[in-house]
Amino acid sequence: MIYIFMGILAFLLYLVYDINSVTSKKNIINGFFFLGSFLLIVATVGIIIESFADIKWDWLWISTFGIFSLVFLILLIYTLFFALPFNDTYVNTNATPKVYQDGFYALCRHPGVLWFMGFYFFLWLALKIPLLLLAAILFSCCNVIYVIFQDYWTFPRVFEDYDDYKKRTPFIIPNFKSIKHCLQTLQ
Repeated sequence: MIYIFMGILAFLLYLVYDINSVTSKKNIINGFFFLGSFLLIVATVGIIIESFADIKWDWLWISTFGIFSLVFLILLIYTLFFALPFNDTYVNTNATPKVYQDGFYALCRHPGVLWFMGFYFFLWLALKIPLLLLAAILFSCCNVIYVIFQDYWTFPRVFEDYDDYKKRTPFIIPNFKSIKHCLQTLQ
């Protein structure tokens, strides 16, 4: 159960990171995002290792759903760290940040939530670990709460054009128009 608490703590660290990025901007707290990510990884791996002996080794089942899980993990990592234009996001930090509205960010305002849920769901299907199902549900709920906070508090304060982005792009669930725009602008 310690791993469940570690995963929940990860999302609390994300919240503190977001609040800090808007308010006091203390350098030491900038590392909370990566610390939270580390805790989430350790929690997930810990659950798997702790339950390793209980896994039913049906290789076809594991490999099929494991591939889906891996695809969602790659989408999550790509969306969070590589889908944004590098120079505008990480180099030109003096300019007022603008929302990136193409590619996966045209699909919905928080595409990482979809990939996160897909990763945990298919990982649970692959390994059939009950504690992993609990983690998938709780971590996904924490993630949704986190992006609600970002959507209503953090991003409107960080991006001057976020309100316009909210009007054009669905929150989490894509629609036909957003899927079309995503496919047209995906690089």
